[in-house]
Amino acid sequence: MLAVPELGVQGLYIGSSPERSPVPSPPGSPRTQESCGIAPLTPSQSPKPEARAPQQAPFSVVVAIDFGTTSSGYAFSFASDPEAIHMMRKWEGGDPGVAHQKTPTCLLLTPEGAFHSFGYTARDYYHDLDPEEARDWLYFEKFKMKIHSATDLTLKTQLEAVNGKKMPALEVFAHALRFFKEHALQELREQCPSLPEKDTVRWVLTVPAIWKQPAKQFMREAAYLAGLVSRANAEQLLIALEPEAASVYCRKLRLHQLLDLSSRAPGRGRLGGRRSIDSSFRQAREQLRKSRHSRTFLVESGVGELWAEMQAGDRYVVADCGGGTVDLTVHQLEQPHGTLKELYKASGGPYGAVGVDLAFEQLLGRIFGEDFIATFKRQRPAAWVDLTIAFEARKRTAGPHRAGALNISLPFSFIDFYRKQRGHNVETALRRSSVNFVKWSSQGMLRMSCEAMNELFQPTVSGIIQHIEALLSRPEVQGVKLLFLVGGFAESAVLQHAVQTALGPRGLRVVVPHDVGLTILKGAVLFGQAPGVVRVRRSPLTYGVGVLNRFVAGRHPPDKLLVRDGRRWCTDVFERFVAAEQSVALGEEVRRSYCPARPGQRRVLINLYCCAAEDASFITDPGCALPSTFFPIEGALA
Repeated sequence: MLAVPELGVQGLYIGSSPERSPVPSPPGSPRTQESCGIAPLTPSQSPKPEARAPQQAPFSVVVAIDFGTTSSGYAFSFASDPEAIHMMRKWEGGDPGVAHQKTPTCLLLTPEGAFHSFGYTARDYYHDLDPEEARDWLYFEKFKMKIHSATDLTLKTQLEAVNGKKMPALEVFAHALRFFKEHALQELREQCPSLPEKDTVRWVLTVPAIWKQPAKQFMREAAYLAGLVSRANAEQLLIALEPEAASVYCRKLRLHQLLDLSSRAPGRGRLGGRRSIDSSFRQAREQLRKSRHSRTFLVESGVGELWAEMQAGDRYVVADCGGGTVDLTVHQLEQPHGTLKELYKASGGPYGAVGVDLAFEQLLGRIFGEDFIATFKRQRPAAWVDLTIAFEARKRTAGPHRAGALNISLPFSFIDFYRKQRGHNVETALRRSSVNFVKWSSQGMLRMSCEAMNELFQPTVSGIIQHIEALLSRPEVQGVKLLFLVGGFAESAVLQHAVQTALGPRGLRVVVPHDVGLTILKGAVLFGQAPGVVRVRRSPLTYGVGVLNRFVAGRHPPDKLLVRDGRRWCTDVFERFVAAEQSVALGEEVRRSYCPARPGQRRVLINLYCCAAEDASFITDPGCALPSTFFPIEGALA
């Protein structure tokens, strides 16, 4: 699978310098191309790197899809009015007390594997199926992180539905993306009937920043299969990193749109100072926001109040706490245009809201038996979904200072299935278990203390805080002034309190946008309109090519010596283009010149290698991989 980084590094040139001649590695050496008669490369003097502005194709509208672990949605804006972000229609269905400006990331396929529905419609239809019939349908939920955890991700990787049946992961993701494509285009046609579809829409797809390149490429392949764009027009699709998108949006916020956890009120210190804003701009936006039925959000044409008070060089962290992961990125503000520079490569881990769900499932296993829970999930999949929905509703109400117990409804099928499997009722199971903080209520519910509910959060919340603290200890991020908590999980009062308690004493100002669950989606739209806003990024890997160098005794290992036509060469040398954690500007070019090994050779195969280590010397070093192979343009060796 192709895995070339989207860093803006370009340029590989084939020249005819006599000092750069590709010579084959000896037979049997790793990664040799001699078997196909194509030689590796030798380097020569290279021009200095350049930076040039990338060419952007004109697009009439940007549509962003925030494909989340637990919930997803889309938004769009027109190039003629890029600061007006239009949210998707309100979704049918939903849970009581939960805003549904997104829809659950749930996909339902028929027993034959055909698309049936997505989101609330899929979840509710599956819920209403007869238990026996439901066992034949393919229901997928929280499947996004499966491609991140897959150690050998390929285009043939399989995903397992709730009922245990498997389906190619690429098809599952393509079904979901196609659903959003059709909904978005239908809405665009209604708003702008004269807008042609072909080549006028730029699509933006969000992914976690900690995903490896194969996972990001997998999402692009799914987008191709879904018909969002074609391979011939690959530039129509941008892959946006979730914390980057959030950072882009936070730049536009005003003080009253932020919750300062350190004071529970905005406007504290130098960063809290207000600035004058054009009154007509303010009145127009406030009038729009007062409309309860409006799905359009207008953002500042420049930077928001908080950012206007920041100085060039000020640094901040964005912690994207989503359903499946926590993503951390560090940006530095560059004035006067408000562009962003990444100071440290994205980091994080699998510490999302689903970790709390997993802790609840483990708690049920302690009470009723892990074997029973596994059997119940397999034989009563729809009822298991009901139980997870009931828990989700109570999870959202958890807080560090909440008083009173939390009741979680058990589906009747759970109670009945347990009695048939075990020969006694669930109340007896609770009395016999060692879990004394969960009781059985007379209304047929599990009654859990607030302390017990908060304990379910602790492993995940602790993982998030540990990652943030480890990041803040890095020398590259010293002087950070702000921490933005974004993502759906950032709505949790438990998480907010824990982060403020742990990091507040360090003098870090913790800020949460009011529309925290939509921050990434709105930022992805803004990013699609101006991809150059993140001007400098850190390379996650070291990239280069395998070449031959003049052999130097004492410096090169003897087993790399190759003698050809009286010349002594060192084989398998890793010539680096970009080092891991190196800053790379948007549009920066790295140029290298190479020449064939033999007179009259008309073809050279170029292997691009990557490695996590900054100082890899040979393409045979541990961790070096071959993600891409390509040929020079026909006639380049002339």
